[in-house]
This record gives sequence, structure tokens and C-alpha cells, in this order.
Amino acid sequence: MIFLLPLSIITHTYHTPKQPESIVTIENPTLIPDLQLEKIRQLFPHTSKGIIYLNHAATSPMSTRVLDAMTGHLQDRSSGKIETWFSDLPQIEKTKILVQQLVHAESHERIALTGNTSDALNIVVSGLDWKAGDRILLNDLEFPANVYPYIPLKRLGVEIDVIKSRNGCFTVEQIEVGLTSRTRVVALSAVQFLSGYRADMASIGRLCRERGIHFIVDGIQAVGAIDIDVRNMKIDAMAAGAQKWQMGPQGTGFLYITDELQNRVQQKYVGWLGVETPWNFFDYDQPLAKSARRYEGGTVNIPGMWGMHAALGTLLEVGIETIQDHILALTQILTDELQKIEGVSLYSPLLPSERAGIVTINLPKNSNPQSTFESISRKNIQISLREGKLRYSPHLYNTRDEMLAVVEATKDALKKSCVPSIDRS
Repeated sequence: MIFLLPLSIITHTYHTPKQPESIVTIENPTLIPDLQLEKIRQLFPHTSKGIIYLNHAATSPMSTRVLDAMTGHLQDRSSGKIETWFSDLPQIEKTKILVQQLVHAESHERIALTGNTSDALNIVVSGLDWKAGDRILLNDLEFPANVYPYIPLKRLGVEIDVIKSRNGCFTVEQIEVGLTSRTRVVALSAVQFLSGYRADMASIGRLCRERGIHFIVDGIQAVGAIDIDVRNMKIDAMAAGAQKWQMGPQGTGFLYITDELQNRVQQKYVGWLGVETPWNFFDYDQPLAKSARRYEGGTVNIPGMWGMHAALGTLLEVGIETIQDHILALTQILTDELQKIEGVSLYSPLLPSERAGIVTINLPKNSNPQSTFESISRKNIQISLREGKLRYSPHLYNTRDEMLAVVEATKDALKKSCVPSIDRS
């Protein structure tokens, strides 16, 4: 594979192998070789400033390629040709092609560019023909973005069933037991934002397809970190903001939707670019676009889209399987080493097949989570404090040495924040 071509000559002809029908346990994930890794790190200037960034589950830094792409577009809009619309249109299509290749969609016409995960989910959820008594299956680990779109449906008499997780995880069997004859949708994050649990998407997708249930996925914590194949996983719709593991700008993302589900969605809003021939301005009776473009409606975030294109191009150039392997190797180091700290327990899964880029730990009972987090932050290490737990989320440019340094920083911070227990015997 040609590695790290100049941004100006990156094209959209990337190829990645098919995802197997079921998740395969990766027992010995490998790191990206040092020479290749150093070239990747040059795209992220913060790495040369002593900053260890392990907070990609919140938001990713933008590479120099992303910055250059956005800056070039904005300069053109400011002091160049200014009217860039007709050169932006092909770039929109190229960005959709990159998304298609990243998630193994059947066509880039199944992709709509959106501002964020919530917008994409609401397009689908609000457009389905719900009936009183219909049911939705969720679980109690979900980030609110994958819950709130369904709550307004209660006023229509739709019921929401919730699976109770166990230690940050749940099983395919729990989902199967939770299904009823009236279940219309299984709504699920491919990777859970706090525990980092990676669902067996292929098995759940097959189960839903066999029962005639829509499988709607929040992919924001998965796409860009692990290899997602929407067809083999039988995903009917997937929404994913690009600012996390896709390493794109904030305010960018996408919706994938099958043609079959699109035909069932009655849009609640339509814009002028969502019709079949937008430039026939006075043909108000024309049909909606046959592709997922119908959901974009009006002008997308063009500067952000240029950045998103550059970000996805980099991921595909390195190779999503290579990135997945690297991330799993890093999370394995964190998983192994953090558990050696006295009083710490793992909230994330042990198995690589159940993990993606997130490792979360429970802190000792006598520790102060906030002061522990602040102590780590003072060492130029960026992680997350969520629900009293520490969350670590490395990406493709992070190194083994950084993982070990973060573990040591965590150990030192806990020594300072833990209150000695009082012997009351």
C-alpha cells in the first residue's frame, strides 16, 4: 500500500477487504511499525509538543491535512473565485464515496451528509409510520443521542423496552429475549460510549433481519476505529458524526440508509436540494431524489465537508484494518497495565472482540475522581472523566510508550488522591 500521499493527489479509489459474517477475536493485535507511525504522527502537530491525547471518544484533533483542506477552501471563498459551488459539488460526491468505502456500503447514493449523529437519527426515526403498541428495544448503556430521538414517540403510544446491562455489557441472547411481536426497531450503538463495549453487530443484524425488525445503529464510537461493514452486519440505517474516530471537523457526519428502509421513511422536512432536479426551480411537483441526498435538503457544511474528505482519505490510505489492529493493541496495553494498579478495576471488556478504542476504569473507593483527573491533566495528558470513571481512547497515531506513560501518570495521581482508610478495629 502506498503510504501517506500528498493531500492534493489523494483520490477516492480505496479498497478494503470484506468484513466476515461474524466478529473474529483478534488474539495478537499488532502496532503500526515505528517508521510508518512516525509519518502519521507528523500529521498531528500536538504530538511534538509533549501532549498525549487519549480522548478521541470525545473529539479528535484535526490533522494538518484537514486544516489545509478547510483553509484552502475558505481562502478561495474569501479572496479567490468566491463562488465555489460548482467545484464543491463533485467534492461532496467524493466525500460520500469515501464514507461508502469506509463502511462498505453498496453505493455512495446510500449516504447523506449530515451535521451530526442526532440529526441523522432523527431523519429516520421521525419518518417511520409508527402505530400505537409498536415497540423499540434499547439498552441502559446508550449515550443520550441514541435515546432522545425515540422518547417523543411515546405520545403516539409507542413503547420503549430497555435491556439491563451487566458490567457494562449485554449479549445477543438478551436482545433476542427482549424482542416481541410488536418490536419495530432495535436501536443500538456499535460501541458504547462509556464502557467501550463492542456489540456483536453481525449476529444482532441477522436476528433483526430474520424478524423483520429495523436495525438502526449509532456508529459514532465505531466508524474510523474498527472495520464496520453495514451490509454484512445487516444494518438498515447508521448515523455517525465525524468529529470523533473519523477525525473530521465538528458539525460533520453522515447517514447510511438502505434503499428498502428509505422507501419506508416519510420525510418530515424537505429542502430544495432534496428533490430529483433541484435546478428546475419552478417545478414544485417533482419527486424527491432517489438517493439519500433527499435528506440533505439544503447546503451542507461545505468547509467541514472538505475537512471530512481529507480526514477520511487519511484513514482509508492507512487502512481501516491496520488502524483497528493498532488501536486494539494499544487498548490491550491499557487493559493489562491499568488493572495492575491497586484498587482499580476494569469497566471495559477484556476480550478484544468486545472492545474497540475505549478503555474505562473504576477508581478505588477511597479516591477522588475529580482530583485524580486533574492531576493527570496537569501532565499534558488528555483523557475523560465520565460518571466517576476514567476513560482512555487512543487512535492511530498513539504509541506504546504513550500508553505506559499514561498508566504511570494514573498510578501517581491515585497515590495523591486516595484517602487512607481508617482502621476502626
